[in-house]
Amino acid sequence: MYDLFQNTEVAYELKKTSQIRKSIFLFRLITKRFLVKTLSSTTLFFLKIGLPIKWLLKATIYEQFCGGISINECSATIKKMKDKNVYSILDYSIESLQNEKDFDNACEKKLTIIKLSKENKLPFSVFKPTSIGSYELFKKKSSIDILNDEEKLNWLNIEKRFDKIFQYAKNQKVKVLVDAEEFEVQNAIDELVLKMMKKYNDGDEAIIYNTVQLYRKDRIEYLKKLIKLRNGYRLGFKLVRGAYMEKERQMSIEMAYESPICKTKDETDKNFNEALKLLFNNISGLDIFVASHNEESNYLVIDIMKKSSIKNNSRNIWFCQLFGMGDHITYNLSKKGYNVAKILPFGPVKNLIPYLIRRAQENSSVDSQTNRELNLLKKELLRRSN
Repeated sequence: MYDLFQNTEVAYELKKTSQIRKSIFLFRLITKRFLVKTLSSTTLFFLKIGLPIKWLLKATIYEQFCGGISINECSATIKKMKDKNVYSILDYSIESLQNEKDFDNACEKKLTIIKLSKENKLPFSVFKPTSIGSYELFKKKSSIDILNDEEKLNWLNIEKRFDKIFQYAKNQKVKVLVDAEEFEVQNAIDELVLKMMKKYNDGDEAIIYNTVQLYRKDRIEYLKKLIKLRNGYRLGFKLVRGAYMEKERQMSIEMAYESPICKTKDETDKNFNEALKLLFNNISGLDIFVASHNEESNYLVIDIMKKSSIKNNSRNIWFCQLFGMGDHITYNLSKKGYNVAKILPFGPVKNLIPYLIRRAQENSSVDSQTNRELNLLKKELLRRSN
């Protein structure tokens, strides 16, 4: 079983040789941590002063990690992946919105994406909570501060937008993954998502999945608490390691509180695998979405499913990787009949700059994983040249 992810012919069948060469160049670049940090800062500065570098970004890192500017640009990619039994999860990234009108517009955009997902027979959609409500308001709500009258009204609007999205998703039979965010806003997100799960997650499949970042030291207890309190509704969990590691550690230093993040990658890996075991031990009444580029964790799920006689295509178990990463996992899993998806970000280049910088920083901070991607790409290039 443990050679499943070695097959590079299956992994990179959809990539042209020229694309493989470009991917090798980019992953080599990403392995240089200092260079990633410098280029990230430089990119933000160049965009701020209006230098025309978007074409360069679109032709390089954007092309690697994003589907396109519009749904039409994504359509060919969606079809090619679907032909390999890999489903796209359309992620229109919008960050740093500030006013209620923009939040309303972003909510309508989410509804449109759910509609497009239904039309394209894509089972999942995704959204970032602070794209439909003020980050500062989520932060204040998370810290249990008293809201003023205007903030109470705006929070009610956030709840209405959540409700609108989930009601429409349930009607369209499209599942929704709710992104996790920074520690300082996550409590409010967790509470609101749980409220919506109780309302919409009936039946034998979850409509709503909350994302759990296992680089946080407290998440196992969080999962245990929800499992214990569950009563008459399904729980849906998307498990990830985490996307804000550098930022979280820096924020804890600046704000003088204990870092919520595990001290080492080994601790995070242990946390992630313990969460998997916990959820599978309580599989009745919950759905699991394993969003991981870690081979060991994916092998663990395969092993648990086999020992528990869970079918490969069980509708309650999904695997997922980001577009542009982990193809050796994605396509070899789909070849064996598992349910697999790719998060496919799309939208204007300027909207996706924060996302792209996080991807670069995340890859540069996990050397072994990035080098693994690089070695497999080189292996496939060598195979094609022989």
